[in-house]
Amino acid sequence: MALLTVLLQAAAASGLAKAGGAVGAGIAAIAAGIGVGNIGKSALESIARQPEAANDIRANMILAAALVEGVALFGVIAGLLAVVL
Repeated sequence: MALLTVLLQAAAASGLAKAGGAVGAGIAAIAAGIGVGNIGKSALESIARQPEAANDIRANMILAAALVEGVALFGVIAGLLAVVL
């Protein structure tokens, strides 16, 4: 009887874990969008202030956006793994 109780408790907790994983993946994706938007906004402001440095600013913007997207990808994958497993 104790084994059945343990199994039922584990099954009940898995629904909450799946919801938490889905929420975590969504938050990671939204945060990445906000972060890339802020990077783009700052780059445009910098280019408007100093047009002669546009190429350097653009290269740094692309690098920073790629790093933010990489971190977001790990967050989304971790959230989806929590949903699946």
